[in-house]
Amino acid sequence: MRKLLPLVVLIVGAIAGGAAGLVLRPTTEPEIPPEEAGPDTTASDARDYVKLPNQFVVPVLEGGRVGSLVVLALSLEVPVGGSDAIFTREPKLRDEFLRVLFDHANAGGFRGTFTDGGNLVALRRALLEAARKVTGAAAVSDVLITDILRQDG
Repeated sequence: MRKLLPLVVLIVGAIAGGAAGLVLRPTTEPEIPPEEAGPDTTASDARDYVKLPNQFVVPVLEGGRVGSLVVLALSLEVPVGGSDAIFTREPKLRDEFLRVLFDHANAGGFRGTFTDGGNLVALRRALLEAARKVTGAAAVSDVLITDILRQDG
């Protein structure tokens, strides 16, 4: 009987621990209160992101000479299935984006604190207008600057 008591306690403890684990285990998906969940995503809200394959290199001129280079990577937010339309118009898009980037550089947009929020908002807005000019208003909903680097000479 003395040898049997520790075994019974061990079995009862294991069963009680297993039952407590089942009852207290976390749910597989945490519940989010409706006020924190945000709007429902419908098929019309679904988006694809198209990363343009090559970076953009923009010279920043100072006194008629190249003082620095800015390198950017861009992605476009498009409706689901809109990627093909972007890739077929990529040469025209790149040309328009370079025009915008050169104008931004010539206006001093890449000098000083070029990553300032207001400065980047203006640049994104101009890039979005250029994208919509090439692809149509509904084809691109946003232009994302995924990488930006300035290398001073």
